[in-house]
Amino acid sequence: MLAKRIIPCLDIKNGRTVKGINFVDLRDAGDPVELGKLYSQQGADELVFLDITATINKRKTLSDLVKKIAKEINIPFTVGGGIRSVEDANILLQSGADKISINSAAVKKPNLINELAKNFGSQFVVVAIDAKLIDGEWKVHLNGGRIPTNLNLLEWARECEDRGAGEILFTSMNNDGTKKGFENNMLSKMSDQLSIPIIASGGAGAMEDFYDVFTDGKADAGLAASIFHFKEIEILDLKKYLKTKGITVRI
Repeated sequence: MLAKRIIPCLDIKNGRTVKGINFVDLRDAGDPVELGKLYSQQGADELVFLDITATINKRKTLSDLVKKIAKEINIPFTVGGGIRSVEDANILLQSGADKISINSAAVKKPNLINELAKNFGSQFVVVAIDAKLIDGEWKVHLNGGRIPTNLNLLEWARECEDRGAGEILFTSMNNDGTKKGFENNMLSKMSDQLSIPIIASGGAGAMEDFYDVFTDGKADAGLAASIFHFKEIEILDLKKYLKTKGITVRI
């Protein structure tokens, strides 16, 4: 069995790590380079860095930050935010990123997924999907959750896989920052319908939440932010707990 992955996520705004609740009310959580280095040392399997203002401000993700991060860590890391072309992705790859994450740009230009997979390979392409349960249906949202669309979550996830995405990073906007657990019901449905790995995001608050997301939610990886940033849960302690519960993890 493939080991389940624990992935800290660093949302970047103006060069600093921030964290909010339900995508708003952001507060400072530290220097992204230092946090990335710390998580690498603590046993994180991967890292995700998302420049959450890149799309809003119509600017590119800063490649120099990626270079600084690459120098300090020895685990794979994914970078997202403001990537709208093969050229944008190539800059990040050349700067040291192992994968890139696209979100709004993929919805606006779905063929971008095909182009990135063709140029770099599917393993390089993560499609992040922010979705919210509205009137009984999961709807995809853009621009850091600010713009709702009519896209159905499962239909869009299947299309992303068909176009060459190597992984789906699904964030439940309803659960984000609430620390009440992941959206395991939808994650399980997604896992049953897709063959590519699914990274679960939004709602982690306790070690039990990770056990539940790997069993009930059938996720391949659990991603979290504030519980790691503010030292509510240590990564090594979490992995030891999961191992005692029969979950395959790397320690």
